[in-house]
Amino acid sequence: MAVDVRWATTEDAEALATVLCEMAAYYRQAPLDHGRATDVARQWLHDQSPAYPHFALAFAGSEVAGLASVAIAHPGIDLERLMFLKDLFVRDSARNQGIGRKLVGFLAGHCLDKGIGRIDLTTEDWNEGALRFYDRLGADRHGQKVFLRLSGAALDKIAKS
Repeated sequence: MAVDVRWATTEDAEALATVLCEMAAYYRQAPLDHGRATDVARQWLHDQSPAYPHFALAFAGSEVAGLASVAIAHPGIDLERLMFLKDLFVRDSARNQGIGRKLVGFLAGHCLDKGIGRIDLTTEDWNEGALRFYDRLGADRHGQKVFLRLSGAALDKIAKS
């Protein structure tokens, strides 16, 4: 099976929405309305910088198979930009076919081409499949960082202070 990975454009809004809806279900979130997800995806894709795209999509044949959502941060304390891999998701129908590896390989190639020194990511501690996947790719586990989040009331409070 041929797999094509590329940066998403506004024409890919429906494909991106399809993966986002399936991802929400996988993580047991409230179901997403596909029409609304498509509208939001179209806006995100329209707003993204051509220099720093946000979404890579994998296609197996004509079907969307997975996504990687990334952000570029620069500079780090080592004076190198880094890519933060926010989400890597492969649709259930495309799992165990090398799609995740192709997506990460695409991102790694982009990093090397653009002088980006590393890819940082997180995954849930309960997600043994993801942990094994990243171990197979050679990812190092770093215990020096603690993942924190400001959202909801905390976000509102700090914005008003």
